Amino acid sequence: MEMPFPEARPEDGAGLIPSNISAPHKEDISSKIKEQKIVVDELSNLKKNRKVYKQQQNSNIFFLADRTEMLSESKNILDELKKEYQEIENSEKTKIKK
Repeated sequence: MEMPFPEARPEDGAGLIPSNISAPHKEDISSKIKEQKIVVDELSNLKKNRKVYKQQQNSNIFFLADRTEMLSESKNILDELKKEYQEIENSEKTKIKK
């Protein structure tokens, strides 16, 4: 019988999906969370009269943006990343319990 993933072995209890498949995604989200925390801290500590620029997606063009809107948007992104990270953590815990 041929397995779809070479590292998955039934005797390890891994089934047909390798247990480390979400590890790179989890690390990626973790680094994005750290990056986003820095953005939120930087925006929080800016003086009121400082200007903030936002980069257009897939471009090298920056536009003037409102500091409070950028802070709010950055906090929302951070919350979403934390939620996604928590979902991965919870799914790993349920895999371990099974």
